Amino acid sequence: MTNRVCELLEIKYPIIQAPMNWVSGAELVAAVSNAGGLGTLGPNCGAKEITSDVDLTGERMRAQIKKVRQLSKAPFAVNVVVGVGEDMKYSKKIVEVIIEESVPAAIVSVGRPEIYTDTLKAAGIKVLHAISTPRHGQKAEAAGVDAVICEGYEAGGHKGFTELTTLTLTPMVADSVDVPVIAGGGIGDARGVLAIMALGADGVYMGTRFMVTRESESHAHVRQAIVEKNDVCTVSLPKDYMIARDLINDFTKEYLRMKQAGASSGDLKNFLNEHSQYYSQHLGRAEDAEICCGQVAGMIHGEKGAGEVVKEIAEIINEKFEALRQRLSVFL
Repeated sequence: MTNRVCELLEIKYPIIQAPMNWVSGAELVAAVSNAGGLGTLGPNCGAKEITSDVDLTGERMRAQIKKVRQLSKAPFAVNVVVGVGEDMKYSKKIVEVIIEESVPAAIVSVGRPEIYTDTLKAAGIKVLHAISTPRHGQKAEAAGVDAVICEGYEAGGHKGFTELTTLTLTPMVADSVDVPVIAGGGIGDARGVLAIMALGADGVYMGTRFMVTRESESHAHVRQAIVEKNDVCTVSLPKDYMIARDLINDFTKEYLRMKQAGASSGDLKNFLNEHSQYYSQHLGRAEDAEICCGQVAGMIHGEKGAGEVVKEIAEIINEKFEALRQRLSVFL
């Protein structure tokens, strides 16, 4: 038996650690990859301060790539956040660096697939493109990507403007494209992996569960805040450029109050900048700064090693599959 994602990426398990801003650095990536999944370096990984310097952004990523290779011989990926207009200077630099460093795979997001796909593939890099609708999946496939990644409304962070859930989005995308489909949003354990595979996905995309791990760069205050939250602990924030799911705290309450009061786009943007994830994930301000995370946060009751998360899924999935088979026996 084979799995298309495992074959494509040369990994043992089709478990992809989603890139997370200020969170997914070299130690987390190496731990996931060493356990048989695919770790992914995210924006601002390993950084200690905010910068607008393009060259410094690139060299920070290069240093993290080299650190991953010191910690692991397994495949890994780097996130390329495409952006638009002036912001594209950062993604161009990241693409330049990952080509120079011969990174095995790139997870490309927030931008048109045709911009970097040919360049990356010409360098021998596998391209996984993040999409939010079946139509976008078809567009990415036409651009030549190796696989598409879809995230449902349950997922943390930024997801476009649609509100399609993982349960509905995954089969629609799987029915719309021929390339492998990696799906995420609400996956935190082996049960979620089974569910997402049953919906037609070839692999799973997990972020929040890996945020609350020992190797994560997420501040201890943030990890503890997630562990202490109850089952209803996230909210979806409407922003000018897309929807974002965050942990409920004083920041989200104030943002929604401002939005309802009719605050201007400029005021909202300034508020977001002044309470960005740098202040939560790096400085530990868990109450008055943004914390992007998914609904799966309500399922997380303690901290583990990232490798433990991967291995636990692999070890108990047969048990969960057998339980599922028994419940389905009336149909068999």
